[in-house]
Amino acid sequence: MSPIVLSLTSFVLAAGVFTLVPGLDTAFVLRTSTVSGTRTGFCAALGITLGLFVWGLCAAFGLTALLAASKLGFLAVKWIGALYLFTIGVRLLVQPRHSAQPEEGEKRINRQTGMQCFRQGLLTNLLNPKVGIFFITFLPQFIPHEANVVTFSLLLAGIQVLLTLTWFSLLIMMTAPLGAFLSRPRTVKVLDRVTGCVFVAFGLRLALERQAKAGFSDP
Repeated sequence: MSPIVLSLTSFVLAAGVFTLVPGLDTAFVLRTSTVSGTRTGFCAALGITLGLFVWGLCAAFGLTALLAASKLGFLAVKWIGALYLFTIGVRLLVQPRHSAQPEEGEKRINRQTGMQCFRQGLLTNLLNPKVGIFFITFLPQFIPHEANVVTFSLLLAGIQVLLTLTWFSLLIMMTAPLGAFLSRPRTVKVLDRVTGCVFVAFGLRLALERQAKAGFSDP
C-alpha cells in the first residue's frame, strides 16, 4: 500500500471517530432539524461544514499556525466566540419557542430561517479558534513526506467536511419520522432549552480554554 493511500485511510478512520463524537455542532443540527424541519437542518449543516472548510483552508496555507502562535489573536477570537455562543444559549433558555411552525402570514420570516441557521452554524465555527487549532495539529499527522503540503491539506480538509456533512445528513433524515412528536410545543421548548444549555456550556468551556490546549472533540 502506497504512503498516500495509507495516510488517506488512516485519516478517514481517525476523522470519522472525531465526527461521530457528539458536540456543539451535533446538538445544533439536531435541534434545528427537529424543530424547524429537514430543509433548515441542512442549511445549518452546510453553514457548519463551510466554517470547517474555511478553517481547513487557513490551515493549509499556515494562517492557523499564526493564530496558534499569537496569544493576542487567540484570545480575541476566543472571547468573541465564547460571547457569541453564550449569548445564543442564554436567549434559547430565556425565550424558548412555543411552536416549530410559523403562524399564518409569517412565511417570509420562515423563509429566512434557513439562512439564519446557515449563518449561525458558520459563525459558530469561524469564531471557535479550537477548530483552527484542531486542523493545524491534526492534519499534518497524515501528510506523507512526498506529498504537496498545501494540496494534501486541502484534500484532508475536504474529506473532513464530507464526513461531517454525511453524518449530519443521516442525523437529519433520522429526525424526519419523528417530526410530529418533535413539533409539539412542549417538545420544542425542551429542545430549545437543552440546546441553550449546550451552547452556554460550550461558551464557558471556550472562554476557559488555554491556548496551549489544542485537542477537542467534534470539530
